[in-house]
Amino acid sequence: MIQVAIMGFGVVGSGVAKIIEENQALLAARLSDEITVKYILDIRDFTGHALAGRVVRDFSVIENDPEVSVVVEAMGGVHPAYDYSLKAIRAKKSVVTSNKELVSLHGRELLEEAKKNGVRYLFEASVGGGIPIIRPLSDCLAANEISSVTGIMNGTTNYILTQMEENGAPFADALSDAQARGFAERDPSADIDGKDTCRKLCILADIAFGYQVNPDLVTCEGIRAISPRDISDAAEAGYCIKLLGHVRRDSEGITPIVAPFLLSRTHILSGVSGVFNGIGVVGNMVGETMFYGHGAGSAPTASAMVGDIIEACEVPSSPVLWKEKAPEGYIKDVSECAFARYLRVKGTRADSLTVLAECAVRAVSNGDETGFFLPAMTDEELAVILKMIPELDVVSSIRIFTPGEFVPKNG
Repeated sequence: MIQVAIMGFGVVGSGVAKIIEENQALLAARLSDEITVKYILDIRDFTGHALAGRVVRDFSVIENDPEVSVVVEAMGGVHPAYDYSLKAIRAKKSVVTSNKELVSLHGRELLEEAKKNGVRYLFEASVGGGIPIIRPLSDCLAANEISSVTGIMNGTTNYILTQMEENGAPFADALSDAQARGFAERDPSADIDGKDTCRKLCILADIAFGYQVNPDLVTCEGIRAISPRDISDAAEAGYCIKLLGHVRRDSEGITPIVAPFLLSRTHILSGVSGVFNGIGVVGNMVGETMFYGHGAGSAPTASAMVGDIIEACEVPSSPVLWKEKAPEGYIKDVSECAFARYLRVKGTRADSLTVLAECAVRAVSNGDETGFFLPAMTDEELAVILKMIPELDVVSSIRIFTPGEFVPKNG
């Protein structure tokens, strides 16, 4: 019998237990063995729950039980999740997680420990919830040189932006609606400031390009400043606004960014709305691929984690998917790249607006504000133009995701 321990019995952990209990026959047929939850590590009692008798508060009970072969880490955060995961691996137990913060910071180390101890460290659910992306990227697309990964990786921000677009809601109202529906946390900062997307992007970049990417080195911007006016100007020009995680590789290294972008209505990701996620991967042999589905929630995330439990039982040892430290200069600053931009300004004189109008490809006026659609330029080049304009009040500055993704400064 396969004995599983679950650390953290919240939305995701309880979802894993539910799948194991309800799909016993299906899982037993797949694994040629019965599977059960032996322990639940949590500080709460869960009185009245069918599994309340399996709750323990001391991790050493799990660590020292040789019958437990797989540990599900559904605690979140870095500590004690990291400490318990490391101890479990060293006790010859495979670990399955959805913890993108932990994987982005310590994934390589935990993979190395898993390999040393002949067990698995698996994290399919850490990116995209129930969307299969980690294993396809590491296994199915292994014959390809990956050139870019681009995605809508956070359902909360995508829901907010969809509400702003479809209903004209201000950001604060759309956020409140997302919180009321359970799509956003009480403290939504990790989502709306782009941190959640950044961690997921780093995990995908690690696997796609072979070096660990520290989230602190990635340009990361959120959606707090997006307004209904930005949404309407974008729509008039044939764009929508999406929070994208994007990384591309050239001959010198990779350039990652997380930020809101104007995205053409002809782009496949423009149709990803509400709480759904979509991730595009471009390989030199397969071309463009797309992964789409529910990016969060108890059932989709738990489904991916149970899939990892099956994988851990079928394949005994983890490969190390990426190197720990990238070469100097490998992770490039996005400020060196040129982007087309949407720039909305307020309160400038007519002669000042002429400077922007002369280099813009399109302009949209509304009252005392004007939105300019500018051709590709670097941050430095834009700064030079703005210095030429007196009394300029920049209300919004949003990059435009062009078909060529973005252009290196020397390109």
